[in-house]
Amino acid sequence: MRTISIRLDDTDYAMLNEMLASMGQTKQTFYETYTKTALRLRRIPFSIEAPLDPFYSESNQEWLRHSFRQEQEGKLIRKTMAELEEMANDG
Repeated sequence: MRTISIRLDDTDYAMLNEMLASMGQTKQTFYETYTKTALRLRRIPFSIEAPLDPFYSESNQEWLRHSFRQEQEGKLIRKTMAELEEMANDG
């Protein structure tokens, strides 16, 4: 039998203790269950994902496709920055 030691933020440690106590579990059973599940599944037993860059979100990609179609159909109005600033000041 081996012993492992981990560091947790004080707040996370307290919240983990509270959650496990409400389940009637200890940190020991929590980590043993996690380890046995990982070994049985041969993977981390939950999904770890990086947040999606908003540029690549489906809604933004659809907007870009829509804009590209408008450009292909000649439906865009081209203005310089000076023209846009003039329009903003006139309003």
